[in-house]
Amino acid sequence: MAGKAAAPGTAVLLVTANVGSLFDDPENLQKNWLREFYQRCVAAAFLVLPPGSEALVEPSFKLLSLECLSLLKVVHTHKPHFMALHCQEFGGKNYEASMSHVDKFVKELLSSDAMKEYNRARVYLDENYKSQEHFTALGSFYFLHESLKNIYQFDFKAKKYRKVTGKEIYSDTLESTPMLEKEKFPQDYFPECKWSRKGFIRTRWCIADCAFDLVNIHLFHDASNLVAWETSPSVYSGIRHKALGYVLDRIIDQRFEKVSYFVFGDFNFRLDSKSVVETLCTKATMQTVRAADTNEVVKLIFRESDNDRKVVLQLEKKLFDYFNQEVFRDDNGTALLEFDKELSVFKDRLYELDISFPPSYPYSEDSRQGEQYMNTRCPAWCDRILMSLSAKELVLRSESEEKVVTYDHIGPNVCMGDHKPVFLAFRMAPGAGKRCPRSEGTLRETSL
Repeated sequence: MAGKAAAPGTAVLLVTANVGSLFDDPENLQKNWLREFYQRCVAAAFLVLPPGSEALVEPSFKLLSLECLSLLKVVHTHKPHFMALHCQEFGGKNYEASMSHVDKFVKELLSSDAMKEYNRARVYLDENYKSQEHFTALGSFYFLHESLKNIYQFDFKAKKYRKVTGKEIYSDTLESTPMLEKEKFPQDYFPECKWSRKGFIRTRWCIADCAFDLVNIHLFHDASNLVAWETSPSVYSGIRHKALGYVLDRIIDQRFEKVSYFVFGDFNFRLDSKSVVETLCTKATMQTVRAADTNEVVKLIFRESDNDRKVVLQLEKKLFDYFNQEVFRDDNGTALLEFDKELSVFKDRLYELDISFPPSYPYSEDSRQGEQYMNTRCPAWCDRILMSLSAKELVLRSESEEKVVTYDHIGPNVCMGDHKPVFLAFRMAPGAGKRCPRSEGTLRETSL
């Protein structure tokens, strides 16, 4: 393979992953997940080495499966200098029972050979599962390559940047950690759920003399397919709109200087269910099934008018069983993007690169089924990487004669749990964005 000198600027890799499934089947799913994640990172590094230096990664490269070759083509010219991994549902459904698996997962990420060139790291894990008031199950990982110099993180309490050195893990009560802001959404945002774990974590960084915020977010899900189908837009869309609006207002309020920001996580954005069903079942008739005791609608059955009344779609609270899943995979599901409307409310505040990958949720949790969707929800692009309009300029400024910006998913043919991780890779051009403050006493050399 011919080597290629890296493009100028700092290579950034942002990844979001709802990892709840990994802790329900750690033996199979965690291995798949970590292998794909490492392949993504090592592939990116391997592709941009200067001529003659391929041997530097040859041993690690040989350990990877042949799937890495396809990933090499996807990540083009990037060598990640800074990686941010935002996890949601960290620890799975039963955090207390999963603690040993959590520790193993974190240890593997920090100490593996594939990550040995990242000599500084910050890990923030919300492990305070006994606190109904505060627990969000969010986990934020940040890795800095050894070639990066003078990287700073913002102290929100002291309102000063501090130099990042070494590898450190923060957990339990993150509310007292000055290097981040964490909030759980108020319970009245989603009263149907007795114990929601939705919220956000915000950190601020200074890299290549450019300041920006990274926000890990988890928004509310659709509690019932039947309720989501009733109106367009659905009541759940309105709840997510309210929560996301709260986060955006919070990160640009007057407490701190405004900087560019990236918000990435599980937004739980869903397709407009009513419109999707009408399109998928254009020639079908609907049968309504009600509970005998309450007369409540418990199931909708859509049948073809002819063709022996073939069942096209069955809809229940937690069932979305459409007869032909290929419609969600054909051409990466792009025909369904017209029903992906929730972000349009924020078009004046948020930007997203064009989506060219299939819906990221809900995939089968069977480790042998990497491409199959579960029949629980209508497939949707829940996992996203969004950015402020100023961050958009930061990303698109890195475009050159050769494409260096990639927005895609990880593990298309491998079971990664019910969510496929989504990533954004780009190069931060020298001098891009708002410069970090340089006044004495503001940008400090003190390490954390």
